[in-house]
Amino acid sequence: MDAGGGPFRTAEDVFRDFRGRRAGMIKALTTDVEKFYQQCDPEKENLCLYGLPTETWEVTLPAEEVPPELPEPALGINFARDGMEEKDWLALVAVHSDAWLLSVAFYFGARFGFDKESRRRLFNMINNLPTIYEVVTGTTTKQSKEKTSNSNSKNKSNSKTVQQSRPAEPQAKVSKMPPKEDEDSGAEDEEDEEDHENTLCGACGDNYANDEFWICCDVCEKWFHGKCVKITPARAEHIKQYKCPSCSTSKRARV
Repeated sequence: MDAGGGPFRTAEDVFRDFRGRRAGMIKALTTDVEKFYQQCDPEKENLCLYGLPTETWEVTLPAEEVPPELPEPALGINFARDGMEEKDWLALVAVHSDAWLLSVAFYFGARFGFDKESRRRLFNMINNLPTIYEVVTGTTTKQSKEKTSNSNSKNKSNSKTVQQSRPAEPQAKVSKMPPKEDEDSGAEDEEDEEDHENTLCGACGDNYANDEFWICCDVCEKWFHGKCVKITPARAEHIKQYKCPSCSTSKRARV
């Protein structure tokens, strides 16, 4: 497999490579899950999921050269596909994908002679992102909702208004519109903003932003950038119940 993108002179260079590969693998396990599922045929040989620096992904056989140019991802992910629940299988692939991304990043760090401070900086940048496992399983989103729920219990009189305008709240899913600024909320609004910064897109894993259109899945209650799931504000107005790509395909018949 092509190492891609090198040589990496700084931790920031390696982090850009990391983010590109991570984004590709998240797509495979969320928005492109139907295609990914079909490509992981248990009847085929040992297959691996690769994330590419171009924010794309590929399911293919492992590298033939020994030793390989890059650390290799988990081998044979296709064999477990039909032996467990789909959500559990995707979570397992996500965990192995996280481990592979870290190994690739620090392989580059070692190969290009990063010192202690550069390695620390690289780890901190990576650690500030949610893991693929957290994105796929919604772990971070659930934690954010619990935190928001505790915050709202202290401000019951204004909770309904806040919930209808903020994507971190379960009730906000009915609006299918991005959050709006609340001019009169004062200190409570500032507290809410801190909570909503932890809201993550279920497709790309990036954080919530005020100036972007978001839509919530009415089944799993995960939030998504409209651009990530190809939903525009105009189209959202005509959707009575939105199902994300994962929930739309979760009940499909298996061969």
